[in-house]
Amino acid sequence: MAALDWPEIDTVLLDMDGTLLDLHYDNHFWLEHLPQRYAQLRGVSVEQALGAMAALFDEHAGTLNWYCLDFWTTTLGVPVLELKRETAERIRLRPGALEFLHALKAAGKQVVMITNAHPDTLALKLERIALAPWFDRLISSHQYGFPKEHPGFWQALAADVAFTPARSLFIDDTLPILRSARTFGIGHLLAVRSPDSAKPDKQTEEFEAVIDYAALHPRL
Repeated sequence: MAALDWPEIDTVLLDMDGTLLDLHYDNHFWLEHLPQRYAQLRGVSVEQALGAMAALFDEHAGTLNWYCLDFWTTTLGVPVLELKRETAERIRLRPGALEFLHALKAAGKQVVMITNAHPDTLALKLERIALAPWFDRLISSHQYGFPKEHPGFWQALAADVAFTPARSLFIDDTLPILRSARTFGIGHLLAVRSPDSAKPDKQTEEFEAVIDYAALHPRL
């Protein structure tokens, strides 16, 4: 990973899940816990639950529905937020994330969280991990009506937050989102090599990747 030119960066835009928080919580919930609890609550087999949910996941991937607890609660007929609380002990920071946030604050950077997480999911995670004090703004894409994959999100962000795209750093673990940010004009982009601590490192293709947050801020 190349060293960042911090004097050329005024604003740092940070994703939450897989970037600051370990994505293991989310992957475990959606791929294991929810199918099991859905099967129990609806009186079907886990295999039937997985089949029904897989088709819905494919249909709505990359849309705001994909991230919307209200949508999934209505569509699946189970209390998704309540079920998410059942595994909340798995919500954890990624290594070095807190120290990185501390360094950004000390350097006087504008720091904005931009997450596709539903506001209720964001609130649940902020209950477990005290991230809010390190940010100037906490923004869920649900506030804008567009996921970060969509150009409309970036247009809404620019209308809402004073920042210069070319002088901004954005870190996210999802490649289509990084490409959307690049198209909008974000000047500095980093992917995440290991968003889920329980899975192998991922390929980040054309993007340089965060491997160790400690390597990002020695010059801040």
